[in-house]
Amino acid sequence: MCFDTTVPPRGYRWWYVDALSEDGRQGLTIIAFIGSVFSPYYAWARERGETDPTDHCGLNVALYGEGGKRWSLTERGRGRLQQGPDALVIGPSALSWDGRTLTIRIDETTVPIPTSLKGTVKITPHAITPGPYQLDEAGKHFWWPIGPCGHAEVAMEKPSRAWQGEAYLDSNWGSEPLEDGFCQWDWSRSAHPEGAAILYDMQRRRGGNKTLALLFDREGNVRDFDVPAPAPLPSTLWRVARSTHCEVGSEARVLDTFEDTPFYTRSLVATHLAGAPVKAVHESLSLDRFKTRWVKMLLPFRMPRLR
Repeated sequence: MCFDTTVPPRGYRWWYVDALSEDGRQGLTIIAFIGSVFSPYYAWARERGETDPTDHCGLNVALYGEGGKRWSLTERGRGRLQQGPDALVIGPSALSWDGRTLTIRIDETTVPIPTSLKGTVKITPHAITPGPYQLDEAGKHFWWPIGPCGHAEVAMEKPSRAWQGEAYLDSNWGSEPLEDGFCQWDWSRSAHPEGAAILYDMQRRRGGNKTLALLFDREGNVRDFDVPAPAPLPSTLWRVARSTHCEVGSEARVLDTFEDTPFYTRSLVATHLAGAPVKAVHESLSLDRFKTRWVKMLLPFRMPRLR
C-alpha cells in the first residue's frame, strides 16, 4: 500500500475506499489523508510558507443508508501520524495491509453532532492492478486504481451496523495542491458484469481536458472502452455541476445524493456503460469553488483540527 511514502512539501497522498452492501441499503466511503487536500488549515499554512503535509492528516469516514448518515473528519498534526510499509496510524484510527486484505480500524468522532464512530472495515480486492496513471502533463498528479473490484466486510460497533458487499480501493498523490492542477472533475466507479467500469473526466489547468474510460476484469486486467455521450445530471442544492456519460438508448439518473457541499458532491448514479446497466458511486469536485475564501471559512465546521 506504500503507507511509508514520503509526501513532498505542498503535496498530498490519499487512500480511498468505498463499498455498497449486497442488498443496496448500506454504503460507506473512507479516505485516509496525508496532506489533506480539502483542509483549510493546510491551505492557510501554505499561504504562510508552512508546507509540511504530515502536519495535516486525517481519516474521513462516511456511512450511508438505513440508520442515517454519519460523517467524521478530524485533522491531526504530525505527532499523531505513524507510517510503515504496510501500516498507517492517524490518531486513534489505523489501516493495515497483510498482502491480501486492507483492514481499517476506525475510532473517530462524528460532526456536527459529536458521537462515537467505531468499528472495523475489511477490504479484499479481487486483484491488484499494475500501477498508476499520470493525470497531468507535468507529472505532478497520479492515480492508482489499486483494487477496482473487491469484497467488503463491515463490522461497526458504534453505530451498530454489520454487512458485506462489493468494494473499491484506490490512491491519489501529487507534488502540488490539487487545485493548482485541476479546475474540476467528475469521477465514478461502478460494478460491471466484467468487473469494474471507471470514468474520470478532468478539467485541467494545463494541457487541456482529459477523460479516462477504463474497464477492469476481476484479474486486474484493463482495457479502454468507448466514452459514451456526456450526460448532465441535476445540480445540487449548493449548485455544484455534476455530469457523467451514458450510452445511446439509456438515461443517466441520480438515485441518491450522499454528500452535498459547497464544492463537492457524492452520489449514486444509474447509467449504462460498456454495454451494461450499472450503478455508479459518482463524485463531482469543483476546485475553483474550493479555492474561494468563503468556502474555506465554512470547512472547519465539518473538519475540526486536533494536534
